Amino acid sequence: MTNEKNPEPQGSTQGAISIAPYRYALCVEYSGAAYRGWQIQREGDVPSIQAEVEAALSKIANAPVSVVCAGRTDARVNATYQIIHFDSPVQRDERAWVLGTNTNLPDDIAIQWAKPVSQDFHARFSALERRYRYLIYSNPFKPAILPKGITWTYKEMDLAQMNEAAQYLIGEHDFTSYRAVGCQAHSPVRTVKQLDVYQSGRLVVLDVRANAFLHHMIRNFAGVLMKIGAGEAEPVWAKQVLEARDRRQGGVTAPPYGLYFVDAIYPPEFELPKSQIGPFFLG
Repeated sequence: MTNEKNPEPQGSTQGAISIAPYRYALCVEYSGAAYRGWQIQREGDVPSIQAEVEAALSKIANAPVSVVCAGRTDARVNATYQIIHFDSPVQRDERAWVLGTNTNLPDDIAIQWAKPVSQDFHARFSALERRYRYLIYSNPFKPAILPKGITWTYKEMDLAQMNEAAQYLIGEHDFTSYRAVGCQAHSPVRTVKQLDVYQSGRLVVLDVRANAFLHHMIRNFAGVLMKIGAGEAEPVWAKQVLEARDRRQGGVTAPPYGLYFVDAIYPPEFELPKSQIGPFFLG
C-alpha cells in the first residue's frame, strides 16, 4: 500500500535500460474492488490492474508494453492519481494513449491523461512523496451505495479525539507497529508529513502524505484511529502503539475498500498535470 506498500522493486522491468525511444507518463484511475491489487500476481490468472493496463497499452503501441507505477496498491484498494511510465517503440499522440487505451480497458479502470517525458523520469524513483485518503462512513446502518468504495462503521466517530491521536504519527518515526508483519521494506522508518482527520458530508476522511508508505501502514493508522474515535482507547494509545515497535500492539487492520491513492509529487521540471485530489465525490 506503496502498495500503500513500501515502493520496493516491482519486478524485472524496474530500473531496466530500455531500447524503446519514447517514454510516456500516464495517470490511471481505478476502483480496486474486483482486483487482487495493482501488481501482476505469480499465481497466474489472478486479476490485477497492471495486467489490464499493460494489455490495453500494448494494443495501442502494437507491441508489448511493461509499466512501472508510483506505488503498488493492495487488493481492493482504489486510486485516482496512480502515475505510471512506460517505454514504447512507437510514437502516439496523447489523445491516442488516453482514448485508445480507455476503449480497451474495463469500466473500473481509466486513463486520465498522458504526457511524453524524458528518459530520466521514473514513476517510482522520481516521486518525492505520495498521498492517500481513507474514507469512513460512520452511520448506524450499512450503506447500499459505494459499499466497496468506503469503509462502514456503525460506531460514531469523535473527530477531535482522532485528530489528537493523529498528531503523534506525524514526523519521522519507526513505524514497525503500523506495518504488516510480512512487509518487505528494508527499513520501517518513514516520514509522515500530514495526517488530517476531517468530515466531508457523511464521510470521515483520513488524509495522509508521506515520503513513502509501508505495507498496510495507512490501514493500520485507520484501525487505531477508528478505535480511538469510537471511544475505545485514549488518543495517547496511538503514541504507545508507535513506541512499542510491535505490530501485535496495533489492533485491527482496517478494510481496504475505503483507501484511495490520490496524489504523487514529482520535481517541477517534469511538468506533470496536478492531481485534483479525489475521489471526485468528496467535492
